Amino acid sequence: MQLAFDFVSSGGMGENQALLDRHSGKIHWHPEVLGEGVLEELPDDIDDEKYIEIPHRNELDLGRPLVMGFVGEFLPEDYDDVRRFFGKRGAYRRFKDLAARRGVIDRWHDFSAKAEEVALRAWCEENSIELGG
Repeated sequence: MQLAFDFVSSGGMGENQALLDRHSGKIHWHPEVLGEGVLEELPDDIDDEKYIEIPHRNELDLGRPLVMGFVGEFLPEDYDDVRRFFGKRGAYRRFKDLAARRGVIDRWHDFSAKAEEVALRAWCEENSIELGG
């Protein structure tokens, strides 16, 4: 499940899709940008309720809200600057550069990973999906 979540979240919203077959546990991968031989045939019944789409991190409030929560807690003096980052392209890169300069990049990665795990587990529970590990 984590790998599918990472795949979906590796691109922008809608760029990558992963569908979980609730009965078999098989995940069907559907990248927007296709390489030759990358895309497997999707089952004919893909619109059936037995399939559920794995969410993108932004659908679980793990995008900007998570960054701003981290900044509020660990970099409050930079809050306004980071908020302005999100008015332009490259906001996450600028935020990560700032976190590295402030010496909190490892703390950010830990904070983000913990929030992601909690959100993914909650999503699985809400959708009656057993999450391994």
